[in-house]
Amino acid sequence: MEIKGKKIMFDPFIRHNELAKKIDIEAIKADYIFVSHGHDDHTADLVEVAKKTGATVVSNFEIVSWAGKQGLELLHPMNTGGKWKFDFGMVKCTVAQHSSSLPDGSYGGNPMGFIFITDEGNFYYSGDTALTYDMELVPAAAKLDFAILPIGDNFTMGVEDAIAASEMIECSKIIGVHYDTFGYIKINHESAKAQFTDAGLELLLPDIGSTIEV
Repeated sequence: MEIKGKKIMFDPFIRHNELAKKIDIEAIKADYIFVSHGHDDHTADLVEVAKKTGATVVSNFEIVSWAGKQGLELLHPMNTGGKWKFDFGMVKCTVAQHSSSLPDGSYGGNPMGFIFITDEGNFYYSGDTALTYDMELVPAAAKLDFAILPIGDNFTMGVEDAIAASEMIECSKIIGVHYDTFGYIKINHESAKAQFTDAGLELLLPDIGSTIEV
């Protein structure tokens, strides 16, 4: 994602992701990497990508502390409810109802989502989460242009709960994530899109490696 010329990445999981095997990790450019929680499918390539790109890693205190022990120096710790003005805009951390542990088994702190408030538009990246009434607080922080929500079920919200979340956050354009990577979370794409359409919402499921404008 690019905002005001800054390239922003979320939860890097590439080399160990069968669906992303065509992505050249050496070609990735990033100025910031936001990490929602510590699970391996969100941090597996964090250290390598951050070192190669010189990106600043933004996450909760525990994950940032762990990243520092891996040799990373450009770090910005945050936590739930806090906000910070970066050079591309404001970011506020939100509650995510999930679990979090780091690759070495240590405590990964509270999982989080992020609300981005920028001159080029506002959006909500929920991170891995269940449906929670805390989402009703999101519209108070920003009027969203789009949101990025998990739809794979089993570990996170499924399609039905993501539709309910869309209504809570008052956002009609949704980019779906956290689906198809593992057997537990494979979805029927056409059925998912149809359910969103029936609810008066738009679900975008971009191909891995593709570029879209929102």
